[in-house]
This record gives sequence, structure tokens and C-alpha cells, in this order.
Amino acid sequence: MQDVIHAQRVFFNSNTTKDIKFRKQQLKKLLSVLKENEQLMYDAIYTDFKKSSFDTFTTELVLVYSDIKEAIKKVDEWASIKTKRTNLLNFPAKSYVIPEPLGVSLVIGAWNYPYQLSFAPAVSAIVAGCTVILKPSEVPVNTSKVMAEMINSNFDSNFFKVVEGGVETTTQLLKEKFDKIFFTGSTTVGKIVYKAAAKHLTPVTLELGGKSPAFITPNANLKIAAKRLVWSKFLNAGQTCIAPDYLLVHKSIKDKFLNLLKNEIESCHFNPDNKNYVQIVNKRNTERLVKLIDKEKVYLGGGYSIEERVIEPTILDNITFDDEIMEEEIFGPILPIIYYDDLNEVIEKIKNLPKPLSCYVFTKSMSTKNKILSEISFGGGCVNEAVMHISNPNFGFGGVGDSGMGSYHGEEGFKAFSHYKSILDKPTWIEPNLKYYPQTPLKLKLIKLFFGLK
Repeated sequence: MQDVIHAQRVFFNSNTTKDIKFRKQQLKKLLSVLKENEQLMYDAIYTDFKKSSFDTFTTELVLVYSDIKEAIKKVDEWASIKTKRTNLLNFPAKSYVIPEPLGVSLVIGAWNYPYQLSFAPAVSAIVAGCTVILKPSEVPVNTSKVMAEMINSNFDSNFFKVVEGGVETTTQLLKEKFDKIFFTGSTTVGKIVYKAAAKHLTPVTLELGGKSPAFITPNANLKIAAKRLVWSKFLNAGQTCIAPDYLLVHKSIKDKFLNLLKNEIESCHFNPDNKNYVQIVNKRNTERLVKLIDKEKVYLGGGYSIEERVIEPTILDNITFDDEIMEEEIFGPILPIIYYDDLNEVIEKIKNLPKPLSCYVFTKSMSTKNKILSEISFGGGCVNEAVMHISNPNFGFGGVGDSGMGSYHGEEGFKAFSHYKSILDKPTWIEPNLKYYPQTPLKLKLIKLFFGLK
């Protein structure tokens, strides 16, 4: 690993990656490699947790393809020198900012969307002009293997290299000095990554998780809300970092909304055999999720098979913030429902919890929408929709507080792997004496005037 990192640093210092033409070539190559190997990726992820080709394309590959195409189209603009206004004190001069790549980057992917959460940040690194060492999650073994085969057989390891391995490999990588680290995963591991990066003063982007709430207010379109929430919650069997983690439903619509959720779930016929539902990624996570199901509060579902790693879409009714399932991010197909009377009280409760990655508001009330969006801090979200904000390439995606720091996708991804050098470019044909000795009351008065002070 030290040899690979050293070789990438030598390659980066050759300035090859700073050439915009080179970046475009590599992005086009990556797009071509991914498209040529789509079937291999479909087969691998289906073997790992029975994710269908449809879901793999729509929730993973199309987002990566979109990022690549956007990057190729916009890199000239993003990488261009940006002119800034020069203040009076520095007149005459030109002021501008030069974007430059940070250098050798480490991208640590996550297992729940192994292709998207590995390749999307790698695309950001490439378009910014960095070299990339990609460490995909080892949990889905076959997807990790396919990614390594695709990248390592098609790209120069001095520029783009996939390193496979488990916790020990990641630990060894984090001991080395990188110019940028990008991590997607749990808050607990994010803290470990952040601590390791601090030893080298390496900048870090952390894409973490959290308990993302969804508000369902009395005047919402309840039928549409149920449809969109069922899709977004049970997509990938709930193993989605921005999935609605729990619902906050007004008591006045309790029975009606529960019935709508039940009907929507039953109409979907969720089952891995129908290729519209996936397995839990491994036995350990299946056992963890099963322990969170309070049988006395099951409104719908609750069935499971540890051996087959399948849990039915499950709704838990009459949950409180004190229940065990509210202590950690669920990351599975279990949907707790908390009922509320007073919106102010529930908002105050959420404000005292760790900041979530997402928040969803289902309402027709402008005042209710504005109140929730302005008072609760979260990474990003939707109004009368869930999860789909990640599909807009014009958004930066990221968390806040315990749910992460920094953002990526599109230009935000370029910025995440770049440093912006501020340059004051001054001519020599004139040289005011204002800043030079001797220091006089008149000079001080003029300086204050230039800064708008009296």
C-alpha cells in the first residue's frame, strides 16, 4: 500500500492529472468500462443480496453515469480561473481564484449501495484532478471483487487503484498520509476515520447516517404520502442512509394513514423472489434487526428468516422516543410510527437529538413546511417526497453534525477534492506609499477610509 501511495504521489506531482483533457479521457474511460461490465455487476450484486438489475441500474448505476456525464460537460467551467473583485486598498490589481486538485485521495465506500457509494466520490476525485485509491466495502464480497477486476485491469494503478480487504486493510490505509479522505459509512466508524486523518491534517468528507424523520401532517395528501414513503423506506430493504427512519404522524389521521400504509405494502408484494426486494446484507445485520422488532407493537409484518436473511416489511405502532428502536439508525425494513398532537413539542424533541442526514415533510401547509424546514437542522430532504433529492445532480449531497460533514455530487464533488488558491496579481508601474514607513496620522486616516471606517 505504501508503494501504491508513493507511486500515485509521484504521478500526481508530474502534473498529468491537472490537464483537463486527461481528466475527461479518464472519465470517459470509466463510463465505458462500467457500461461494458454492467452484466458482471448485476450478477455480483444479486449474488451478494439479491438486488435486481432494475434496482441496481435505477438506484446505483444511473446516478454514477449521470455524475460522470455532468463532470465531463462541466469540468472546463468548474476548473476555470474565477475572477474576484479587487478592493480599493489593493487598486490597481487583478484578483482571481485558481482551483487546484488536493492530490492523492482515499475513497472508502459503503456496502449498502456498493457501486454508487464507491464510484460517485471517485468521479468527484477524478474530475477535480486527484489520483484515487478506492477501498470498497468488503461486506458484499462479490461486488468488491468485480470493482477491483474492472478498475485494476483498465486503469494505471498510479492513477486509479482498487484495494480490497477488511477492517485491517482500512486501518493500514488510514495510517498513511493522504491529501484527501472521503468516507461513507456509520457515524461510529466516521469518528475513527476523522481521528486518523487528524494526525496528518488531512481534509475529510464524511457521509454518515442518522435517524431521518418524516412528518405526516393532517392536511397532507395521505394516499400519495403512503405510496412514496413505502417505496422510499423499503427500497433496498431499508438499507438506505437517507431512508425515512421513522414517521411522525398526527394523531387525528392515525387510523386512516395506517390503513393506507398497509394497503400500499400489500399491493407491492415485496419478496426477493419477485425481484423487487433484497436480502439483508449478512446474518449479523439480520439478527441485529430482528432484535429491534417489539412483537407487542407490530402492526404489520414482523416475519423473518435468519438463514435466508429476509425480514418482512414491518410497521411498529405506538412507538415512543424511549423505545429501543429509537436509539440508533435502523438501516432495515422496520418502520416505527410515533404519533403527535403538538408540532412544537415534537420539533423541540428532534432538535435535541443528533442531527439527521435527511428530513421529509408531507403537508399542504406553507407555514408548517417553513416551520419544520427552518427549525430542524439536517443534511437535506424533500417536501411531499422522500429520498429523491439525491437524484438531482444540481444539489450537493451531505450531512451535518453527527450525520456528516462536507458534500459531493456535481460541482460540490469537484469542490470537495479541490483547493482554491486566492491570487492578488498586481502591476509594478505604480506603487502608492500608503503601507510603507513612516507611519503617519494621515496614512492611518486614509486606511480607515479605504475600509469604510471613520
